[in-house]
Amino acid sequence: MDDLIRRRRPSHPGAILRAHYVEPRGVGVGELAAALDVSRKHMSQVLNGHKRVEPTLAVRLSKALGTTPQFWLNLQAAVDAWDAAEAAGEWQPHRKFPPPSAVV
Repeated sequence: MDDLIRRRRPSHPGAILRAHYVEPRGVGVGELAAALDVSRKHMSQVLNGHKRVEPTLAVRLSKALGTTPQFWLNLQAAVDAWDAAEAAGEWQPHRKFPPPSAVV
C-alpha cells in the first residue's frame, strides 16, 4: 500500500483531545471551554468532530495542556488532506507539467 493512501479518515483532533486529554483528566466540556475562552457549544462541536481546530484554538490548547500548537494543527491538516483527497476522487488535471530543468 502506498504511504500516501490511507484507507480510513485520520482521527479528528477533537477525538484525540477528548480521549487523551479531556476524559483522563475528568474535565467537562464547559470547564474546558471556560479555560480556553471559547463557548461551550464551540468546544462541544470541536470535541465531536464537527468543527476544525483553527490556529487560535491550537495555541490555546497548547498553553492549557502543555502541548504545542503544531501538534493540533498537524492533526487537523491530516484530516483536511484526507477529506480533500476523498473529495477529488478520480479527478485528473487537464495537463501535467514536467519538473523544472536542472540548473548547470
